[in-house]
Amino acid sequence: MTAATARPLTPPLPLAFPASSTGRPPKKRLPAGRPREWYVSHNRQLKAMRIAIALLDSGVYAPSQAGDRTIRRTAARIGVHPPSDTTCELVRSLLP
Repeated sequence: MTAATARPLTPPLPLAFPASSTGRPPKKRLPAGRPREWYVSHNRQLKAMRIAIALLDSGVYAPSQAGDRTIRRTAARIGVHPPSDTTCELVRSLLP
């Protein structure tokens, strides 16, 4: 292909959300008016997901490999408050 017959490059697609300096998407406010238990459960699920992703990145692929100590060490490594026993169970349920 010569330069005269080459197709012009297409412009990059816009980001769905603006990039931040921390590499994380911007936080959105949670909806108001829900029972307190809903917020507790929602935040627990987000925390468990972050820890599960970090475990997968570190090579822990099975729930049997993820003991409470491993989960709590991973949480400390990624800067998350120590998870409760309930959150540890939720992390194990998220692993394949």
